[in-house]
Amino acid sequence: MKARRQNMPFGAAVERDGSVRFRLWAPAARQVQLCLKHPEGERCLEMIATGAGWFECRTAEAHAGTLYSYRIDSGLEVPDPASRFQPHDVHGPSEVVDPAAFDWGTHPWNGRPWHEAVCYELHIGTFTREGTFSAAIERLDHLVALGITAIQLMPVADFPGQRNWGYDGALLFAPDSSYGRPDDLKRLVLEAHRRGLMVFLDVVYNHFGPEGNYLHLYAPQFFTERRHTPWGAAIDFDGPESREVRAFFIHNALYWLNEYGFDGLRLDAVHAILDDSHPDVLTELAETVRAGPGRDRRIHLILENDSNAASDLARDVGGTPRRYTAQWNDDFHHVAHLIATGERDGYYADYAGRPLYDLARCLAEGFAFQGEPSGFRHGEPRGEPSADLPPDAFVNWLQTHDQVGNRAFGERLHMLTSPEALKAMLAILLLAPSPPLLFMGEEWMARTPFLFFCDFGEDLARSVTEGRRQEFAKFTAFADPAVRRSIPDPNDPETFTRCKIDWNSASEPRHQEWLAFHRKLLELRRREIVPRIGQIRAGAAEIALLGDQGISVCWRLNDGSRLILGANLSDTELRLPGASPHVRATLLHLEPPEAGPDLEANRLPPWSVVWHLKADTNASGGVEVRAVGV
Repeated sequence: MKARRQNMPFGAAVERDGSVRFRLWAPAARQVQLCLKHPEGERCLEMIATGAGWFECRTAEAHAGTLYSYRIDSGLEVPDPASRFQPHDVHGPSEVVDPAAFDWGTHPWNGRPWHEAVCYELHIGTFTREGTFSAAIERLDHLVALGITAIQLMPVADFPGQRNWGYDGALLFAPDSSYGRPDDLKRLVLEAHRRGLMVFLDVVYNHFGPEGNYLHLYAPQFFTERRHTPWGAAIDFDGPESREVRAFFIHNALYWLNEYGFDGLRLDAVHAILDDSHPDVLTELAETVRAGPGRDRRIHLILENDSNAASDLARDVGGTPRRYTAQWNDDFHHVAHLIATGERDGYYADYAGRPLYDLARCLAEGFAFQGEPSGFRHGEPRGEPSADLPPDAFVNWLQTHDQVGNRAFGERLHMLTSPEALKAMLAILLLAPSPPLLFMGEEWMARTPFLFFCDFGEDLARSVTEGRRQEFAKFTAFADPAVRRSIPDPNDPETFTRCKIDWNSASEPRHQEWLAFHRKLLELRRREIVPRIGQIRAGAAEIALLGDQGISVCWRLNDGSRLILGANLSDTELRLPGASPHVRATLLHLEPPEAGPDLEANRLPPWSVVWHLKADTNASGGVEVRAVGV
């Protein structure tokens, strides 16, 4: 197979003749030396200033496997910001990697259609006991049998230390060495493709991590004091020297898609990417990807965006995404979590006023907040109208790294609610038309928590630990400083170890029951829901509230049929209005299954969910279906 290589204007590139070209953008440096780390000793070569802040050196003294660094103004040595591998972590030398050396074989793969997506988010370091790319391969067959079609890797870009969520990446082109070598990650992608699994990568373009980023020293133009984010000075995407900055991140996206064969990217917290240019960097990135690898392969770009900018998800007349494929739908999670647990602290308070309506609106229209004021955001309007977007523009979930890991003790949802409520929510999540996402271990209700963990240097570690505990001071349960001190220390290695999935316990009967439950629903989704997703008419869904206990949502299909959800999301029985839901309807799923007699009598027991498929009764002279029952 043709070698996969992303040609970039920076970094180390192995040439056809075996020599290596090194290029660095260092506009604040007067002099840059290339320092080659040979076994017999160091060899430093002067890099030539080629103008506009660029330095370059071509040499036959380097080859794949050579370690190197850049010496700035005869002082500090720094790693390559475009390093493909850091065998000795973020402060050590970089390694020359020849991407042409990996054998991709001849397995044909052009991706999968987005509407088939059932996503599974995992953290490489805690997904297996070994915490490596290679060990993750051993669990791919489990995911295929579960019904997963896409794995979503949390960020793997090189971070400081041996353990991190990944959102503190400092060298964005280098897979972290604690997980394995670049070829190990490529092998994981290849083996996933051989099993029919798409692979998405979480990337962070809104900030660099607080340790190991040396750009401030020789390329301060990467940042601007004109704007600030929660992580400090914003990355400068629209300043006078932003062309190189934008190219750095756009090439990074292309690098993961081209050189590693990823099927898509999930862009973290893009509301913190501050850019007033036209087109802004997010638009340029998406258009470049669509015109590049997206021409020949199915590439899916997914956003995390607190702004709920529906315009980023617009489709063309044929229904193809113009820029971004979908967005992680925080609204769905927040309101579903509130309903299942009763928790109303923090951002959950925004959904406390009308939770049933907000949940139904998420299912029918995407966002709950489509321009309404957000109390959590001090009354600022949030979101844009999203009702005209198709359901597959929104990824829904009940648990992710954020929603589990940002709890003080990393509790999973099954520890916070009843099995009945959880099954009802899963029956909604896994059968609704929007692509669902599961968090690693969720499919069998793993007992291991997912805590916040990191491995910073001593001073930063102390600050992070205290800051983490102080974050919870505003919650009543943590008002006592002694209670806050019980929150696990993110820098303690044991905090990380506790998060590793215990796959041995998955064979226990209770866990196997939950696994079977997920498999059953995902098989039903594959058979009955997925073939109909493309036929759902955007903007035509209907919702109704069933008193203060339940919801009904009806999606209209192009053939006139309807997919209908009814749910009682309360602890008491719900009496349904109107005629029996079984009239001229096919029952797809009832949860709990033993609720059949109640449904026949027009009742829904507590925490019950029913899915129907109803044919076009108008065509045969029947009465028009309205979503006011089930």
